[in-house]
Amino acid sequence: MKTAEHRSSTSVLVIGSGGAGLRAAIELAERGVEVLVLSKRSRKDAHTVLAAGGINAALATMDREDTWQQHAADTLKESYRLADPRTVQIVAEGASEGIADLERYGMPFAREEDGRISQRFFGAHTYRRTAFAGDYTGLEIQRALVNRATQLQVPFLDRVYVTRILVKDGVAFGAYGFDLEDGSRYVIHADAVILATGGHTRLWRRTSSRRDENTGDSFRLALEAGGRIRDPELVQFHPSGLLEPEDAAGTLVSEAARGEGGILRNALGERFMAHYDPERMELSTRDRVALACYTEIQEGRGTANGGVLLDVSHLPRETIMRRLPRVYQILLELQLLDITTTPMEVAPTAHYSMGGVWVRPDDHGTGVEGLYAIGEAASGLHGANRLGGNSLIELLVFGRIVGQAAAEYSAGLGGQQRSAVALAEAAAEIDQTLGLNGRESVRLLQRAIRNLMTEHAGVVRDEPGLLAGLAKLQDIETRVADLGVHPDLAGFQDLAHVFDLKASLIAARATLEAALERRETRGCHNRADYPDLDPAHQVNLVWSGPGRLIYMEIGRASCRERV
Repeated sequence: MKTAEHRSSTSVLVIGSGGAGLRAAIELAERGVEVLVLSKRSRKDAHTVLAAGGINAALATMDREDTWQQHAADTLKESYRLADPRTVQIVAEGASEGIADLERYGMPFAREEDGRISQRFFGAHTYRRTAFAGDYTGLEIQRALVNRATQLQVPFLDRVYVTRILVKDGVAFGAYGFDLEDGSRYVIHADAVILATGGHTRLWRRTSSRRDENTGDSFRLALEAGGRIRDPELVQFHPSGLLEPEDAAGTLVSEAARGEGGILRNALGERFMAHYDPERMELSTRDRVALACYTEIQEGRGTANGGVLLDVSHLPRETIMRRLPRVYQILLELQLLDITTTPMEVAPTAHYSMGGVWVRPDDHGTGVEGLYAIGEAASGLHGANRLGGNSLIELLVFGRIVGQAAAEYSAGLGGQQRSAVALAEAAAEIDQTLGLNGRESVRLLQRAIRNLMTEHAGVVRDEPGLLAGLAKLQDIETRVADLGVHPDLAGFQDLAHVFDLKASLIAARATLEAALERRETRGCHNRADYPDLDPAHQVNLVWSGPGRLIYMEIGRASCRERV
């Protein structure tokens, strides 16, 4: 029986309904441009809802000396000079407008008694510039954006999995995918396509990402469309992920816990950050705090479960309930632990892809005409260390900018690209995948990737480990040929898992090859065999496929071959 195929068209297609995708869609709708948002998860449950602690902008509501220039300087410094300066300027300068947009959409920011937006300290910020809504900031942002998109009657397609960006002669003209419930196909023609499909942190065993998200979709979709990946090895490990229960390992304890005065101790009771950053202590940069936690654990001063202790029990109960309600609730639900009286056991967890699709700083075009990338799918702002709170403001600033850019691109087109060949290839890819009837389990191969990335590309890396990881990856790539795919009455999740696996294989290879090439320690990238920062590696590594890696000067599109 022939598979049903739904065909539609729109001026701009947004893939991903998290904060970045929603903000772009809102911008397009407010400009009167036809837009469609497509996602594999419900818009109300996108990954943005997990962002807890806050959103950055130099509002100077708490510290009058703060400016966007200081915000930019902090961001550049803590990126270890790998961030694109123009990207940083755009975000820092546009941050206050992003906050104003949220206020316009009804965002319930925490406020001081006189009505000022409250702002808290986050690690490595010179001033208090992190606005928040308790520690449910991402959830409240997502709610505000969903409500605004609903007011504007933005159309959504939930539960649709995109398998391919449709491209002809280097020009994107839509996307192809399938319904996760009934397997029917979707062909969506569009003048422009915006990728807002997240990062690749689900490749690690302990991660703050949930099941079946952040498997590297953006890497696969962009690469197969003709795009490139910048700095895939630069993955932020957040210092405080939960260890238990096992099925929730890596669940994040927000940086807000440290921002409000939380203390880190090892199993001996020592406040160990005094040995690593005595000036900033727990409010040091995430890369330094994560490495400190990792070191304490590796050197035998960790807990029996392999963690360290994060303690907020010395804070007033009222402060915890008002400022850290989500952390309180999570620990109570997962461990029956009351953080007002008992320390939490935590360890580093894979948290954020600071690298991603290469984009131009001014409009986030990918180099593939008509294809843009935003949010965690993109790269350029964070370099080798992301400041907490910068990701949420990034998605607002560039959601607006890319929405505008896509609108202008669509309006300027003299005609629309189409290709029967591209459509046939996209359909054949799904047909061939559904025909796989081998003995290998996609879930077992996904677990194998997570195990090898955890073992060989974690907080600390070295050449023998990375080479071993690549060897294991090659073995997994070989085993994929013997996969079995078995959709059932529950839906086509098994088919989706195969495309997740394809994405994970691409993202893992990009990460390992770039990590092997970056022979230095810089920010989140710790090489045990190259412990020093190397000025020769103050470059972006741009990956365009297996073995194809170039050095790109910061802030430029010019490249030189690897040496």
